[in-house]
Amino acid sequence: MEDLLDRLARAAENQPRMSVADLLDAAGARSFGPLLLVPGVIVLSPLSGVPGLPTAMALVVLLVATQLLLRRRSFWLPGWALRRPVRPRLLQRAVRALRPVSRVLDRLIRPRLRVLAATSGGAAYPVALLCMVIALTMPPLELVPFANSLAGAVLTVIGLALVAGDGLLVLAAAVICAAGIGVAAFNLSGLG
Repeated sequence: MEDLLDRLARAAENQPRMSVADLLDAAGARSFGPLLLVPGVIVLSPLSGVPGLPTAMALVVLLVATQLLLRRRSFWLPGWALRRPVRPRLLQRAVRALRPVSRVLDRLIRPRLRVLAATSGGAAYPVALLCMVIALTMPPLELVPFANSLAGAVLTVIGLALVAGDGLLVLAAAVICAAGIGVAAFNLSGLG
């Protein structure tokens, strides 16, 4: 996380203007992790109670997961989105605010079982498919307030795993997802 923040800070340093393309260039191949992490955190937060927000985040996750499945080296956006301005000062403030959190996370997560957290190679397929399945469950779950919190937790863990190259977190995300499916199946079987 610190490495990613350092690259973003360097990209914003002494720049009068920046664009979304500049941010993606700075993030490089790791852009898939943050792009899954942000929707995950949003859906995990109380913002998931805002009608339509989980569905919008599900669309972002589908877009990211599809590109991961297609084995793109970095995230693609249309030209008009890449040209969107980003204020360097705002980015630097965000980086400063995230530093304490990233220091704690860097102590907990680290490169382990890297093959499971790679954005290239065969391991990218199960990660992308898991993200797609989660994204497809989010719109119907929006009918129950805060039911998407588990989806947000799994996406957050996957995003962190991809940023840090921590395959152990990918396994943890799969276990959390399986446990959620098991609990839902158990509850639904009790209804019948």
